[in-house]
Amino acid sequence: MKGFLYNIYNYSKKLESNIAFYPSLISAFGLLFAFFMIYLESRGISKYLIEHAPILVVNNTETARSLLTTFVGGLISIMVFSFSLVMILLNQASSNFSPRLLPGLISNRRHQIILGIYNSTLLYCIFTLVSITPDGDKYQMPGFSVLLGIIFMTLSLGAFIYFIHSISQAIQVNTIMDKIFKTSKERLEKLIEAEKDLNTNFEDTSEWKNLKTDRSGYMQDVNLVALVEIAKEHHLKVEIVPIKGAYLLKGIPIIKYKGDFEDEVKQDILNCITFSKNELVEDNYVLAFKQITEIALKAMSPGINDPGTCINAIDYLTELFALRMTKKDKSYYFDDDDEPIIYIKTIDFDQLIYNVMAALRNYCKHDIIIVQKLFIMLQYLLQSPNALRDNYKETIIKEINNLKEDALKNLENEADLNVVKTYLKKLEDVNPSDYAFNS
Repeated sequence: MKGFLYNIYNYSKKLESNIAFYPSLISAFGLLFAFFMIYLESRGISKYLIEHAPILVVNNTETARSLLTTFVGGLISIMVFSFSLVMILLNQASSNFSPRLLPGLISNRRHQIILGIYNSTLLYCIFTLVSITPDGDKYQMPGFSVLLGIIFMTLSLGAFIYFIHSISQAIQVNTIMDKIFKTSKERLEKLIEAEKDLNTNFEDTSEWKNLKTDRSGYMQDVNLVALVEIAKEHHLKVEIVPIKGAYLLKGIPIIKYKGDFEDEVKQDILNCITFSKNELVEDNYVLAFKQITEIALKAMSPGINDPGTCINAIDYLTELFALRMTKKDKSYYFDDDDEPIIYIKTIDFDQLIYNVMAALRNYCKHDIIIVQKLFIMLQYLLQSPNALRDNYKETIIKEINNLKEDALKNLENEADLNVVKTYLKKLEDVNPSDYAFNS
């Protein structure tokens, strides 16, 4: 039952990230509210208010029609303009930063809600306008509904002003990087908090049986709750072979297991793996390192040439690496007796920092300002108390040597070379003798 609820939760998260989800939901509310007001008008709510609170009723047919017609035309114009701004934002983010930022920008809840307010107000005004119908020689006048239409239009104008402010902020690269950073930080902190301080020795899985994937796509998430229920029920031990976020081709091993189960359980186990064509930072913190690195590389391209953005990106990467060093390289899921029954393969810190540094070294090794910033980042990580765990210090020193080698080969100015040597001297002062730098 828990597994089924978790699958429903995962599906709702995917649905929520769709750009049309909140606009559709709020529009449906506006439509239903319009029908509700039509019902109240048929019960005489406007007649009652004319007698007791006439200020709350628009009692002139031509005025009401003119207002509602103007609202409909104005709202359509506002919606077209707002959708155009969203498309410009997505296009600029894809061209100037990285196409992989688009899923996160599309799922911006504030913009979805604002577009939903526009559409719900539009539908309400249309159906209120239609409800002004002739009744003998007079028109049935939904005066109170028209007043509500004025209020909703005022709300839409306020939402439009906020939308202009929000979109002008969202299109800035610092805002984009800050959102990626905060989302990945929350994800990492959640994973670190869930870790248990246990010395875990998981069995060798090389001889275990394999389950192969029956589809292709990015491995977005794993329903650990359902997988644990299956493992407990059938007395299994499980290893999840691919790293989350990896693209899997149909027919490759995705799960190793120890134990036996009937054939119908196989599909239940495979259904615990969630596939997607998109990657979201909320599900995989490693994607934040990729996205911020890609922003830095794009900023250093000759067409953009924005080293300031690259420096800001390195600042975010520094804090994320420092946080990642507090997490263990191996992840397990434990049963009620604190016995590991699921081994979750994760990207090692060694591989993670190499992937980031290899890209930055290749594109930034000719720029002494960026090289300095990278040395500062590595020095900070080297001095972190968490550098002593899981051979993290040895990994950082290896990257310092790689950066030194590339910088000395590509920098020719004597002043630039002296800057590199100065940073290396500082790093040697804080470095234990058994981890000496290559000279």
